[in-house]
Amino acid sequence: MSTESFDTLARLLDERWTCRQFRPDPVPDADIERLLALAQRTPSWCNTQPWQVDVTSGAATDRFRAALAEHVMAHPQHPDLAFPPAYDGVYRDRRRECGFQLYDSVGIAKDDAGRRLEQTLRNFELFDAPHVALVTTEADLGTYGAIDCGLWVQSFLLGAQALGLAAAPQAALAAYPSLVREHFGLPDNRLVVVGISFGYADTDHPVNRFRTSRAGLDDVVRRHRY
Repeated sequence: MSTESFDTLARLLDERWTCRQFRPDPVPDADIERLLALAQRTPSWCNTQPWQVDVTSGAATDRFRAALAEHVMAHPQHPDLAFPPAYDGVYRDRRRECGFQLYDSVGIAKDDAGRRLEQTLRNFELFDAPHVALVTTEADLGTYGAIDCGLWVQSFLLGAQALGLAAAPQAALAAYPSLVREHFGLPDNRLVVVGISFGYADTDHPVNRFRTSRAGLDDVVRRHRY
């Protein structure tokens, strides 16, 4: 049996990473359409396809970036889908590893609260990306609507990688759903799941040089043979 398709998928997963600094160059509309059409092939519960996606380009990205930055400074976080109240054990360790790698990459000391806050706020500047995709789900579809949106996000991220694009899935953008709904004219029954900033990576920026680790199979899989 040929393993070419498997090897291609493995390569995309191995090479994909979260970009935290983009070049200003816009992605051609034709490539964005190809990417969205590919992601639309994502499977979903009973084929409900609960995701709806608002995608910005050009001045529309700049308007959203400006509105988001202003809103964040004046409003508390209030996500539609509750964020974890705490990270304990191995989950805390993995989260810290990623955070320390991020701060180390740009020379931020672990006790420098001011610069850490500045780096956090970069989320709401979309890391200077020329495009962002805001993913929402139907409230009545509950947990599985959000899960299906997660599958869509994975399709989008792998498609972007295949097209030579960089992307940053950002739960941070879902922390302010009222702003997202107001800005894009969405009804109250659309729950904000995640945002994805995307474009071309600034590969010379140090923030883009670290890569996160993955747990071994023995840490996450139990196989039952008998």
